[in-house]
Amino acid sequence: MEIYLVGGAVRDRLLGLPPGDRDWVVVGSTPEAMLSAGFRAVGRDFPVFLHPDTGEEHALARTERKSARGHRGFVVDAAPTVTLEEDLGRRDFSINAIAERPDGSLVDPHGGQADIEARVLRHVGPAFSEDPLRVLRAARFMARFAALGFTVADETSALMRGMVAGGELADLVPERVWQELVRALRSPRPSAFLRTLRDCGALAVVLPEVDALYGVPQRAEYHPEVDTGVHVELVCDMAATLAPGDDAIGFAALVHDLGKALTPDNELPKHIQHEQRGVRPVRELCARLRVPAAHRDLAVVACREHLNVHRLAELRDSTVHDLLARCDGFRRPERTTQLATVCEADKRGRTGLQDQPYPQAAELVRLRDAAAAVTGADIAHLELEGPAFGEALRKARVAAIGHARTLRRDPD
Repeated sequence: MEIYLVGGAVRDRLLGLPPGDRDWVVVGSTPEAMLSAGFRAVGRDFPVFLHPDTGEEHALARTERKSARGHRGFVVDAAPTVTLEEDLGRRDFSINAIAERPDGSLVDPHGGQADIEARVLRHVGPAFSEDPLRVLRAARFMARFAALGFTVADETSALMRGMVAGGELADLVPERVWQELVRALRSPRPSAFLRTLRDCGALAVVLPEVDALYGVPQRAEYHPEVDTGVHVELVCDMAATLAPGDDAIGFAALVHDLGKALTPDNELPKHIQHEQRGVRPVRELCARLRVPAAHRDLAVVACREHLNVHRLAELRDSTVHDLLARCDGFRRPERTTQLATVCEADKRGRTGLQDQPYPQAAELVRLRDAAAAVTGADIAHLELEGPAFGEALRKARVAAIGHARTLRRDPD
């Protein structure tokens, strides 16, 4: 039995990145031998085991043979005769096909170290085209590594275009698409995920509502970047900067302007009522990808309300209250903070405006806190019930919002 450190742990060390989870490949063993050594089996589709002490994943070296369409259509061979080089040869990218021996030396049959130095994402071999999920993985790795200067190798881009043209991505299941999207939104540069998919034609397949935004013009005085698709890229990157690793905020940023793709041509470059038009495609996208309810609800709120938050200072006290109530801000205070962050990302996600202040974010949260400080106990003395009680509570909270605004304007 020989054990090697493989994959992301080796890659990230060579890139000088903080270490993450460590994965190991075991050569020359069998499932029975692993169990006898105290490992615990966890793999469903291929033999993966957890170390009895560290809990780290150890997978038997394996090869894969395509047997059907889709990312699950493979026959796995994990016999003890499978070599380390054969196992590395089935991996997706050269930078992930490097193994480290116990003495620290590297096994690198596919030039992964050279590609790391050149900052190139390159597929290992022709078997790459057998798994459509790898197109999304390429885009997701670009979301993580574009900030380090990585680009996709020309031959890999060509292979991805061929996979899309051949209809391979039609076999992707919604859960896997969502999983890759979430990981991209947690990354430093989600725009690279969108651009990589769009360059090979995959964005129109997996996120057609987002792809439809490219080429849609906006008013240059508000959006110097003009193209709505480019704006969404900037907003996603700004969201990743304001809320690193928060995929709920990132998803809401991604879909907040879907309604602009539905603007009639005779109204362009204005987008009247695009917030209302966008709710339906947001819900349809969420249903198709089986997006979790919390992500969906924030996305719908951000789509519907982002212009109201932008003009917060112009709203009446009662309108501010009703905005907070529509967003469920009194029961879910975190929703208000999330919405404020998405709106800030929208406002600052514009060419040349990334450093503009956005006081509406803090003000929205401050007014919510002022209103929420008023509870039912504060009006209990009125001895009201039912709708009358609710209306009295609303009036008291509206008054609290007005008082908070007065204090901001005239602190003395």
